[in-house]
Amino acid sequence: TMTVALAGVSIPSFWLGLLLILAFAVHLNWFPITGQGGWERLVLPAIAVGLRAAGLLARLTRSSVLEVLRDDYVTTARAKGAPERRVIFHHVLRNALIPVVTVAGLQFGQLMSGAVIIESVFAREGLGRLIVHGIMQRDILLVQGAALFLATTYVLVNLAVDLSYAVLDPRIRLGAEAAR
Repeated sequence: TMTVALAGVSIPSFWLGLLLILAFAVHLNWFPITGQGGWERLVLPAIAVGLRAAGLLARLTRSSVLEVLRDDYVTTARAKGAPERRVIFHHVLRNALIPVVTVAGLQFGQLMSGAVIIESVFAREGLGRLIVHGIMQRDILLVQGAALFLATTYVLVNLAVDLSYAVLDPRIRLGAEAAR
């Protein structure tokens, strides 16, 4: 898994897109190569765009879990006789996911920016190509509207990330209640 994650972080998305087209569309003929249409035309672009983010999140999750496993409260929970499944899911993962959720929210912006290149590689019509077309045509309103939409979406995603902290870590809820 870590080898795939390292490859995902290391390979540029446009090169991965070309390799996916060559392997799964040309040689194996499992997926269509380009164009608009159903879900089968979205599989290869989604993998090409998402593998880098997935690799980074996998590596971060692993290191965060290994760090939390060494904490005293995990040892205490095990010493009290809590089942290992409860220790992992209730104590370890909840605390290990806070940096992972933070990075996932930040990755959203990189996914949006990488979509422009992937849309070109897979000949898809999307928001990235619309913005590039608007810039080429000097359509200021289109570019401003698309930038406003992307910025609003990015802010809403980061707001959802901030709100998810209270669900993941009860101490954050207690801190907010003490401030009242």
